[in-house]
Amino acid sequence: MKLRILGSGTSTGVPEVGCTCPVCTSSDPCDRRLRTSALVYADDGSVILIDCGPDFREQMLRMTSFEKIDGVLITHEHYDHVGGLDDLRPFCRFGEIPIYSDAYTAEHLRARMPYCFVGQKYPGVPRIYLKEVCAGTPFAINQTEILPLCVMHGRLPILAYRIGGRLGYVTDMLTVPDASLQALTGVDVLVMNALRIKSHPTHQNLEEALQVAEKIGAKETYFIHMSHHMGIHAEIGRFLPSSMHFAYDGLEIIF
Repeated sequence: MKLRILGSGTSTGVPEVGCTCPVCTSSDPCDRRLRTSALVYADDGSVILIDCGPDFREQMLRMTSFEKIDGVLITHEHYDHVGGLDDLRPFCRFGEIPIYSDAYTAEHLRARMPYCFVGQKYPGVPRIYLKEVCAGTPFAINQTEILPLCVMHGRLPILAYRIGGRLGYVTDMLTVPDASLQALTGVDVLVMNALRIKSHPTHQNLEEALQVAEKIGAKETYFIHMSHHMGIHAEIGRFLPSSMHFAYDGLEIIF
């Protein structure tokens, strides 16, 4: 299995417009973070996109390949996670693309992008369709099992995913119910949000993320969805345990 981090930044991206802090003015490519998204290359050959934010087009222009996307896993309906769905149009040359989400997110996507989810679509509309999933109920993309799990984005229930049994992907989480924590325990690779050093009302800070990561006990953990307040990439990683890392755009993890 291979995971490519397409974007590792929070909703404003890094650099943040108008900011002149040391992170936003850094020349290190690892400090330039597009909105959070990832591609999973599963053992059965499936290509699975996790979230499709407003930077999706730019992220895919950086790729060296152009290939079929077998499914898109949506964590929640916030714009920085779904704002690029229309840019799936070129990938629809390979066929229709299923978009997996919970019912709440599906309702919001139908309201926000009604032209994509009608019976009679006009030419040029992305050939995507919604498939509603429920936390705790597994489903499959081709031969890859996907287990959606409930986590809390402040007071909003959203989805995390365990993919192929070995990858855990969590973003925008503040707290995790015990059942979801147990379902993530023992993955080989955990990708999880850590917004900044200071606490936040709807996202984990670094200390909270480290505590949850220790409980899950993945062989390797990579933190995503970071703001410029987290600090310079080359400096902050020195303080992490050896099995935990700050992800960056373009990072490929093979396991």
